[in-house]
Amino acid sequence: MSKPLKQIHLAAHFPGVNNTTVWSDPAAGSHIEFSSFTHFAKTAERARFDFLFLAEGLRLREQGGKIYDLDVVGRPDTFTVLAALAAVTDHLGLTGTINSTFNEPYEVARQFASLDHLSGGRAAWNVVTSWDAFTGENFRRGGFLPQDERYARAKEFLATANELFDSWHGDEILADQATGTFLSDARAGSFVHKGPQFDIHGQFNVPRSPQGRPVVFQAGESDEGREFAASAADAIFSRYATLDAGQAFYTDVKSRLAKYGRRPEDLLILPAASFVLGDTDAEAEEIAHQVRRQQVSGATALRHLEFVWNRDLSSYDPEGPLPDVDPLVGEEHISRGRAQVRMYRDPLAIAREWRELAEANKWSIRDLVINTGNRQTFVGSPATVARTINDFVQADVSDGFILVPHITPGGLDAFADTVVPLLQEQGVFRTEYEGTTLRDHLGLAHPDEKRSERVAS
Repeated sequence: MSKPLKQIHLAAHFPGVNNTTVWSDPAAGSHIEFSSFTHFAKTAERARFDFLFLAEGLRLREQGGKIYDLDVVGRPDTFTVLAALAAVTDHLGLTGTINSTFNEPYEVARQFASLDHLSGGRAAWNVVTSWDAFTGENFRRGGFLPQDERYARAKEFLATANELFDSWHGDEILADQATGTFLSDARAGSFVHKGPQFDIHGQFNVPRSPQGRPVVFQAGESDEGREFAASAADAIFSRYATLDAGQAFYTDVKSRLAKYGRRPEDLLILPAASFVLGDTDAEAEEIAHQVRRQQVSGATALRHLEFVWNRDLSSYDPEGPLPDVDPLVGEEHISRGRAQVRMYRDPLAIAREWRELAEANKWSIRDLVINTGNRQTFVGSPATVARTINDFVQADVSDGFILVPHITPGGLDAFADTVVPLLQEQGVFRTEYEGTTLRDHLGLAHPDEKRSERVAS
């Protein structure tokens, strides 16, 4: 007997500061004006997506001590944007990336509980940590934490926030006008937490929200990150969107759930995915080629090479050969605030590999960066893209995808108008929202249901 078709989960990532975004394209609009967020969110909701996703940048990236102006698009405050979007959408989930290294549990719990109330139960929190001292300079704590300490803080941060969410049970508000009794329990919201990271006590001042707690996302791909997701997250934001790598990641993470008393369906795996559409597959490939060249200008190619070489390469011709000098290896780096720097742990080996690739393929610096960088995940006609997405989900590469268009705010429109109807025709994507909360959209149980199950057992 064949297994039933999985329903596909789709979300939309509003592009932030990165080389996916082609802000120089004539079709691109503002990344900070509210009209852009509104257009993007309404398109996602029209397509019946599960949620909109906002990343977070707590400091603008730098190259050689100067703001990296090739991808500066602005980073407005996450909660402000999501709260505003709650007023112009009715069903779309609202997911925000909030850092656990520099914030405090009470503050973050209060903000998410408030957002969940304002949106009628559509809030989600992508829990992340900060890895570099460069970002830490913007905060009182300063510096940064080693990886094991970051995750220790993140775990206790989330556990503490959950204690605050759960300090209200949901039945305390009577608001009895006849007797003048508002609360059934004057100690509602009371909490005490004592731990290595946080020692706080008091009363949480936001009553239990529609979802009980926000949906929790996690974005780490290290072993610690995978374990954290398996123990506490509702979904994991993955970068593994190819067939083999996606299946391996999916199998590994899902296999970790049982030790925490959880089922495979309790954690959704949702990789980021970019796309390019055309009337035909050949046209889409041509457009994708053009997009990659837009994403990697000559200046961008040189800056990307500096991630590995750790030298000022501005005097080199991006259409010429790779530098014959070796990378500088050391603690200080010319690029600050970029996660890519961590990917190149052995720059000398990477430089040798890239030189061999460039020589074998007769690639210039720009050609190399284009061909070794991230390519679009899905390229083709709407029919091809719809079929590939469905094949990947049914093959357990993921439970769905978080789509990242290269144009803001209109880059999602064509996907909503052409690919989504085909997925609906295949019976693998909703035609209407069937619930009111983000947990409903994602097929996740309410925390109170889970608590009732534990009590019953």
